[in-house]
Amino acid sequence: MSNEKEVFSLLYVEDEKAIRENYVLYLKKYFKHVYEAGDGEEAYKIYKNKKPELMIVDINIPKLNGLELVRKVREHDRATKVIVLTAHADVKYLLDATELMLTKYLVKPITRNELKDALSIAIGDLKRFKVSSNLVMFLKEDYSFNLQTRELFCAETKLSLTNQEMRMLTLFLLNANSVMSYEDIIYELWEEYDDSKISSTKTLIKQLRQKLPEGTIENVFGVGYKVNL
Repeated sequence: MSNEKEVFSLLYVEDEKAIRENYVLYLKKYFKHVYEAGDGEEAYKIYKNKKPELMIVDINIPKLNGLELVRKVREHDRATKVIVLTAHADVKYLLDATELMLTKYLVKPITRNELKDALSIAIGDLKRFKVSSNLVMFLKEDYSFNLQTRELFCAETKLSLTNQEMRMLTLFLLNANSVMSYEDIIYELWEEYDDSKISSTKTLIKQLRQKLPEGTIENVFGVGYKVNL
């Protein structure tokens, strides 16, 4: 995690007040918005109201245990990143947690460095994909792209894409903020490398740029291109 506070919001769920207050104070050093809850029912209410991008959940919480809480969230949301804390290294708990798409499953006692490393993974995923629960990626200036239907929108207006433009945009967005080399792009779009395809790639990118907000596709000199969200 960087020294600047992250814009993502985080919900920390722990029933022991002293531990919760200590960690909330620590987490507020890194996140602008930190919410806290002492039991599963309270946590779910906060989740529905605040829609945090990250959750840190202790399994042994009252009213609704941690796995039950995450299971309710996962009924309609596969985007929120979840780190589970538990005193159990039990295989049963690990198997129960497998289906919940956890970023990390940390066995207590944990160090702050372990938690920080887990949060760095979650933040990296969020920054890379910025995917909502319905698989929509949000670009600049009210543009969005649905990864499931492969449709580009400006606000509520659907924009026309050729098949190759759609494939290229999907490729860029699945590798958002990472540089794609000419070779990577060519292999993905044409399945074999040919120097003549470099010109075709540049033409295709020029066409795609005209349909996206300015600065979305950045040329990385001598390497390739990257998409800025």
